[in-house]
Amino acid sequence: MSDRRYPDAAADDFPAPPTEFTDREDRTVEIRPYGGSEAAYESLVEMYDAFDPSDRAQGIPPGGEKRIREWLDAILDDDCYNVIAWCGDQVAGHATLVPDGDAYELAIFVHQEYQRAGIGTHLIRGLLGHGQAEGVEKVWLTVERWNRAAVSLYKKIGFETSNAESFELEMGLRLNEDEEDGTDEDDEG
Repeated sequence: MSDRRYPDAAADDFPAPPTEFTDREDRTVEIRPYGGSEAAYESLVEMYDAFDPSDRAQGIPPGGEKRIREWLDAILDDDCYNVIAWCGDQVAGHATLVPDGDAYELAIFVHQEYQRAGIGTHLIRGLLGHGQAEGVEKVWLTVERWNRAAVSLYKKIGFETSNAESFELEMGLRLNEDEEDGTDEDDEG
């Protein structure tokens, strides 16, 4: 178990989905919470089935339709928060917050046909806005340290590095003030 650290102050407000924007390729993209419909589920399966294996990290998303469905069944349950980036009726990306102790782990995936168009930024901001609205207090993620674009994006959004001892960086963000620990009180002793 890692000794995660989070910023003292909560992040600024993020936009809660649904939100809509035009990406750098001039496509209209809508970020929406996953609503549980069979059509949305099957669209996610289709995106992940076509996902470039070189974009996988730590074995996710898994390969093969059966394993994709098992994984989605685990992260689309009521304990997790999920948002989807839709480009028309195609899934361009998906992001999730998965409970882990007193925090949530963030994972984001943008299909290769939609990468480098600004969708990932909107997807993360929409997911964090969804999490804020639902009362999520702390979020963490891991990113390979060589992935400078992602590290830069996470820092721009407000994540701070909490553990840099391996080939991955662990980063944390405080979404909402912790109601139980009185983070707004002076802690000096």
